[in-house]
Amino acid sequence: MKKRILNYRSQIDRLLENPDAGTDWEKVRNEHLTQIAFFQHERLIHLIVTALTAVLLLMCVGIALIAGEPSLFLPAVPLFLLLVPYLFHYYLLENEVQKMYGQYDRMTAKI
Repeated sequence: MKKRILNYRSQIDRLLENPDAGTDWEKVRNEHLTQIAFFQHERLIHLIVTALTAVLLLMCVGIALIAGEPSLFLPAVPLFLLLVPYLFHYYLLENEVQKMYGQYDRMTAKI
């Protein structure tokens, strides 16, 4: 997904910087809205997964601290290892979708 969103956004940036003479901006804008919707859906799913992973991690740590049993920290390790890349991926999705909104505004200005 990372490669797809970065490639798509750079493709649109190139089109906005050097448009062809016959560019149908209405068609490009409508396609861009479709792509934004796809990436927003992906962003929502990753937000849910990231939040759930963080809640489970906090629950594991909290239960381990309350119970005073260090072995209960073991389930927290894989959750933490999952949470870090999830956070980075969600950060990428969030920022790229925000940039796509700016591209949409630039397309609208060209119509």
